[in-house]
Amino acid sequence: MTTRKIVRIDEEKCNGCGLCIPNCAEGAIQIVDGKAKLVSDKFCDGLGACLGHCPEDAIKIIEREAQAFDEKAVEAFLHAQKKAQLQPEPQFTRCPSSKVMQFTAPKSVDEIGPSKSSASALTQWPVQLKLVPVDAPYFEGADLLIAADCVPFAYPDFHQDFLKGRAVVVGCPKLDDIHLYKEKLTAIFKENAIKSVTVPFMEVPCCFGLVKATEDAIEASGKNILFKKVKIGIRGEIKPEQETGTVVRSRTFAHSH
Repeated sequence: MTTRKIVRIDEEKCNGCGLCIPNCAEGAIQIVDGKAKLVSDKFCDGLGACLGHCPEDAIKIIEREAQAFDEKAVEAFLHAQKKAQLQPEPQFTRCPSSKVMQFTAPKSVDEIGPSKSSASALTQWPVQLKLVPVDAPYFEGADLLIAADCVPFAYPDFHQDFLKGRAVVVGCPKLDDIHLYKEKLTAIFKENAIKSVTVPFMEVPCCFGLVKATEDAIEASGKNILFKKVKIGIRGEIKPEQETGTVVRSRTFAHSH
């Protein structure tokens, strides 16, 4: 143990938005029980790359007794996380619910029964970002929808306005590991010819982490992909902050509103 600079997170201020996580290259900060937490002293280099990305000013650099920064331990930790996220489970242990399927959406209400008022626009399975393989056939040449998992509950016309004609992945940046989201999305963008990306997200602060992870992943992939984000209100309305453009390596945007 030695006295050195290290991150301190004020859990009273933290709202779990996850915006700090993609900026911690060592993976030292993770969302645990809805709050950002330092998972191990030895993963934090104390340089403060995560500072300035917290909207609640919950992160500070302090001096205290802590384990020395261990670069080799960081490399092993990140490698284990990436391997767990990107490599599919062996077929004999994989849950049947995560079997990759691609199908045609019903063309009319008649195809799904007289009691239904609208048809599902879903054409694939699975949809959870943690479960989809990076080389799923429905990603190639796709317009990709990356939806916060509360959006379909809040926005009443989700299937017609967002899902129709798109491949989809869903996730929660507050409850899941946003760093692994970025790694998974980067791999998807690198492995496939994605034509466009649309990210509908909720107006609550933590949900913007999904937008940030997507932007960072597009940049990390080195590809030019048409990008659009849409903020959804808790009562289901589309908020005016809507942005479209082409995300490129320099992170420049061609804005239109």
